[in-house]
Amino acid sequence: MSSLSRFTSAVLVAITLGGCAASRKAAPDAILEIDPARIVDLTYSFGPDTIYWPTAQPFRLQRVAFGRTPSGYFYYSNNIIAAEHGGTHLDAPMHFAEGRYTTEQVPLSSCIGPGVVIDVRRQAASDPDYLVSEDDVKNWERSYGTIPPGAIVIMNSGWGRRWPDKKRYLGTDLPGDVANLHFPGWSRQAAELLIHQRRVAALAVDTPSIDYGQSRDFIVHQILGQANKPAFENLANVDQLPPTGATIIALPMKIEGGSGGPTRIIAVLPARDQRR
Repeated sequence: MSSLSRFTSAVLVAITLGGCAASRKAAPDAILEIDPARIVDLTYSFGPDTIYWPTAQPFRLQRVAFGRTPSGYFYYSNNIIAAEHGGTHLDAPMHFAEGRYTTEQVPLSSCIGPGVVIDVRRQAASDPDYLVSEDDVKNWERSYGTIPPGAIVIMNSGWGRRWPDKKRYLGTDLPGDVANLHFPGWSRQAAELLIHQRRVAALAVDTPSIDYGQSRDFIVHQILGQANKPAFENLANVDQLPPTGATIIALPMKIEGGSGGPTRIIAVLPARDQRR
């Protein structure tokens, strides 16, 4: 049984037993208890400093109500105004591939899986336009074994240290200035290897895009889209993840017909005696 299958089975068992809590009180506690120290939040908060693509509508809360109502109780509510693609978010396959999955159609099996973290911080420190190569992937495999089907493969470029400084993170802080974007991403060769040969569930990055900043054809988006695979962008706290052993859970807002959407992503770390 694959790591993804084992994890999914465990979740289903936990949910099933949880539904029987009244008659089987002891079982759920043993299954559902997770040490909070093993949970890493890979999501940036959405707010005034959230980084969006230079051409996109930034995040804004539009206040609807705040204060005491005529009936005497407190009430607070906002409208959310923002583009789909900003902060920690999902790229649905339809984003760059006509006829593929829109946001609500992306299966949960593509959003939950064993985490593989490929560390290219050294290379990205000297080259802001670095492309994660096929050799980087194979070097990881020489150390940790073949990347399993269903994995969520994450680039660790160290870019999270630049958040929320828009100019350092994007390469520009000017609205609409896509010509001066500079940040690392995946190479075409690495993406093809991971999608077509390793059959991973998704690619993810700690930068604004799975394609590097100077891309003009967004070829990695095209590769994933045609394969009906999602991407996750702007992940936080990637430096807290081990190279292997974590389970990634990425749950996007279920937007009907969407090309992407805000996503809460967490990692559940392996027990200390199981880390590599």
